[in-house]
Amino acid sequence: MKVMGVVGGVCSGKSLVSRRLGDWGAMVLDADQTGHAVLCEPEIRECLRQRWGEEVFDAAGRVDRGQVARRVFGPPPEGPQELAFLEQVTHPRIGMRLRQRMDQIASEQPGAVLVLDAALLIEAGWDVWCDQLIFVDAPRAVRLARAQQRGWTEADFEAREAAQAPLDKKRARADVVIDNSSTPEHTWEQLEPVGRCRIDASCEESSKS
Repeated sequence: MKVMGVVGGVCSGKSLVSRRLGDWGAMVLDADQTGHAVLCEPEIRECLRQRWGEEVFDAAGRVDRGQVARRVFGPPPEGPQELAFLEQVTHPRIGMRLRQRMDQIASEQPGAVLVLDAALLIEAGWDVWCDQLIFVDAPRAVRLARAQQRGWTEADFEAREAAQAPLDKKRARADVVIDNSSTPEHTWEQLEPVGRCRIDASCEESSKS
């Protein structure tokens, strides 16, 4: 099994690129969805309750991610401290779930190409699982406009950006840089030689075995 990790800045288009690779036949493992599942675990919910009380739960007793975000992306020093707490509690569980799923895919489909879409891929150390890293690039102004379309303020954008590794570090760590500042078609043209061709080759190898 070959693993392609997708990294980039906030609102750079990582999920867009991951979905396209999935359309071409790769299996996509979304760390954000895995994080949602982890927040449903009783032990995690109890940790959050002890830290923040009932205010971070909705009427149905589920973790309110918006309330959590207000705490972990708040101004320093409280914001970074709360973010460190959340990551300390959730990252080991997220990593364990991701690794278990990866091992399952490797066992059942050894010729598969797996795409790991994780905003904190490098920060959490999950990049060591990847054979190739793709950095999705876009100027700050473009990414900010996308964030604002989601209803974020510029302060929201800045807080999330500050919580991640510097873009230069991610770009330097990557094997491939994809410019996602223009049209989707422009992005696909760059992605196809490094993505689709690799997936097709893997499929051919799998069919011969």
